[in-house]
Amino acid sequence: MILVYRFRVKSKNGLLDLQARKVNFVWNYCNDRQKDALRFERPWLTGFDLNKLTTGSSKELELHSGVINAVCEQFAKSRTQHRRAYLRYRGRKSLGWIPFKGRDLHREGNAFRFAGNTLRVFYSRPLPEGKIKDGSCFAQDSRGNWFLNIVIEVAEPPVRPLDHGVGIDLGLKDLATPSEGEKIPAQGFYREAEAALAVAQRAHKRRRIKAIQARTARRRLDFLHKSSVELARAFDHIAVGNVNASGLAQTSLAKSVLDTGWSSFRKMLAYKAMRHGARYVEVDERFTTQTCSNCGALPDSRPKGIAGLGIREWECSGCGAVHDRDRNAALNILRRGRATLEAGIPVL
Repeated sequence: MILVYRFRVKSKNGLLDLQARKVNFVWNYCNDRQKDALRFERPWLTGFDLNKLTTGSSKELELHSGVINAVCEQFAKSRTQHRRAYLRYRGRKSLGWIPFKGRDLHREGNAFRFAGNTLRVFYSRPLPEGKIKDGSCFAQDSRGNWFLNIVIEVAEPPVRPLDHGVGIDLGLKDLATPSEGEKIPAQGFYREAEAALAVAQRAHKRRRIKAIQARTARRRLDFLHKSSVELARAFDHIAVGNVNASGLAQTSLAKSVLDTGWSSFRKMLAYKAMRHGARYVEVDERFTTQTCSNCGALPDSRPKGIAGLGIREWECSGCGAVHDRDRNAALNILRRGRATLEAGIPVL
């Protein structure tokens, strides 16, 4: 299992700023060579080709050779992923980024040794024993703080049997309505900070704007982490509806959809479930609200279309069961997720 641990760096920030500018130089050099290949109709350069072109530049740039190789390989990988002939140049407005090879980072108690320098970090949680892999990097946030992201390989936990499961219906008023247990209300962190953010924006206080936005993002991530890990620990399998968050973010509900963080919540559930030996699956949520979770029918009394969005509780005309709208959807999602897992269909 591959995990990423993130620690804030509290020393050598000036050195990291300097190395980040040199990383940008290497990235832009790779971009120039790619444009040359296009201009002269030559084969596109791979990561191996770029490594050969930058051989011997480590001493001149005063940059670790593993960093230069990692930048070249990431450039070729990003170009392939984005399916573009060349990429954007990195400049002064780009956030700092220093990739490196996993073998070049060494532990020294609660600090780390890299390229002849000891970097102290806020050791917020212990790093498990395991192999540090390529893809680890130093990264800078919008406020100028540096973080060490360590990609580490750890042993996978045993998979739990499919005994106790939960279906989750995502919403705006309530972030998640589980098929059993209490609903998880949406916190609306951006809504709370909206007034203070508007004042700072009118006064053109850039540092204050960044501080408010960073605090809002941290509060949201903290809440999503805590909510998702509780579900991963409590249930053996988790089924979630595949609501189209990116599509709804293009509508008038965009502010509320982005504030709840549906996509981040599902990603957290997926990897936390794997980490705790549970299983995670996303299922088609169509008609989960209208289908009776008791008899499985589509009764005439069900809420229909946009006009039925205000109906939060309804009674099935077929069997007489009274349903909470969101809880009924969660039960139907759980049933579909269980059927998917038992059929052995590959899931996330």
